[in-house]
Amino acid sequence: MMKEVFQVLQSTSAILVIIFVLLQVRGTGLGRGSNSSSFTRRGIEKLIFRLTFIVTALFLLTSTIVLFV
Repeated sequence: MMKEVFQVLQSTSAILVIIFVLLQVRGTGLGRGSNSSSFTRRGIEKLIFRLTFIVTALFLLTSTIVLFV
């Protein structure tokens, strides 16, 4: 039962990582104009950037747990 819960978390986090990475594609970033010379992230783009790291950490943690459970 416990292993199945972690496998669902792992699958969900994997899908979220893929979505967040695709949203960060350079040149088509949210709120980024074609003449933008600044590389700072603002607003929703900054939130997606941070969520990518959080969800990736969750994915790595659940992968490690599934390995040993």
